[in-house]
Amino acid sequence: MQPSTIRTAAYPAAIFAVYIAAAMLLPAAVDLYYGNKDWQVFVVCSLATGAIALTIAAATRGHLPRGSTQSTFLVVVLLWLMLGAVGALPFYTSSLKLDLAGAVFESVSAITTTGSTVISGLDGLPPGLLLWRSLLQWIGGIGVVALGLFLLPLLKVGGFSYFRVESSDIENRPYERFISFLIALIGIYCLLTALCALSYAATGMSNFDAVNHAMTTIATGGFSTHDASFGYFEGMAVLWVGTVFMLLAALPFSILVLFFARGRLDALRDPQIRVFLAYVAVIVVVLAVQRRITTGMPFDVALTTSAFNLASIITTTGYASEDYTLWGPFAVAMVFFATFLGGCSGSTSGGIKAYRFLILGRMLLNGLKLLIHPHSVQSLRYGKRVVDEEMQRSVGLFLSAFLASWVLSTLLLALTGLDLITATTASLTALTNVGPGLGDVVGPAGNFASLSDFAKWVLSASMLLGRLEILAVIVLFVPAFWRS
Repeated sequence: MQPSTIRTAAYPAAIFAVYIAAAMLLPAAVDLYYGNKDWQVFVVCSLATGAIALTIAAATRGHLPRGSTQSTFLVVVLLWLMLGAVGALPFYTSSLKLDLAGAVFESVSAITTTGSTVISGLDGLPPGLLLWRSLLQWIGGIGVVALGLFLLPLLKVGGFSYFRVESSDIENRPYERFISFLIALIGIYCLLTALCALSYAATGMSNFDAVNHAMTTIATGGFSTHDASFGYFEGMAVLWVGTVFMLLAALPFSILVLFFARGRLDALRDPQIRVFLAYVAVIVVVLAVQRRITTGMPFDVALTTSAFNLASIITTTGYASEDYTLWGPFAVAMVFFATFLGGCSGSTSGGIKAYRFLILGRMLLNGLKLLIHPHSVQSLRYGKRVVDEEMQRSVGLFLSAFLASWVLSTLLLALTGLDLITATTASLTALTNVGPGLGDVVGPAGNFASLSDFAKWVLSASMLLGRLEILAVIVLFVPAFWRS
């Protein structure tokens, strides 16, 4: 590998670290306002991070060569590794006193918008640390959108964007000015966050809770300011607000830009949106009806709680209003399969994502047709566009890598003595960036704190793998990558 390639990757990572250092001053100000001594920790971490990042940026700046595919892979991975490491500093040095494995786990869980936590006693945690957790998820959420829309499609490892598939008139040049699109994207992300916060406040949340939960809802991250998550709040209105905004955040942000900023109603016809909303509706209604029949609870209560908790799992947010593993075997099975699904490409959600299921289903249908008519020509269409063999191969490659990573991480967790359900669902929830798994340890009423340090490192790596669509990380372990 050429030194210039490393420089190309290191410079943007250092610049981004400067912004993260500046972001640390927000929780510092909050802690200072509330009289908590951790404001000093945030200030020291900010100054240290900023100084180191500026030094690296100065050492790598200059006339950088045009970024190659190789350097883009490095930029992607370095950015997320840097964010995970920098985000862990306040957790490690504050009054919380997490060990290194726990601090990194919490930080990586935040930036990948997974939502798993090793922290208990959230209700008594200093406000600065609560805000830092939420802020990391919010920053990670906009980073996920940028990753899915701009970088992964270029690397051909994921990020099936609306631009490449649905809109022929903007396929090669989505907008005349890239910066105008970026401004619109950030504007809509901030607008949704503000609307979500106002809606939460209208249901009775305190202003602090509303802001924190709005950030983690739009990021589909799931961190809460209370150990009971949404079980802390009373009434069904707050659950419906959460459900609506989680579903909005799981839609492609490119579609939201076209719809809100440009009035493009046709943008909502993206096939993956229909598939996503269809399986959410079917799963929620089926579960609500089953609970109404088996328990006799009022249907509106069954529908509300089923919609909130299942939407939380499907969109990979990870909130919980109650321990849904107590709803019975059918509900547990629904939750397990819902963990795989995810939202749409180009959204803040994780999981396998709707467009892959759509393409995979049509590949299966075409395969069956070929068994009946071996000499026929079967094209695979996504909306009005034909999906080429490269994209079909990418879907198959991702699913193969996903299953292999899931098996490997499950085996590694089992080595630490975890039971099969805990090991299997913990590794799955990390790869899909959902948050809670199943069982007493990692379930919605549990906590990851009791896991060994080795297990936390394995899960931290799995969360990064899942967030970066797996292939963008695995490629770094191919010897040919470093020889080119």
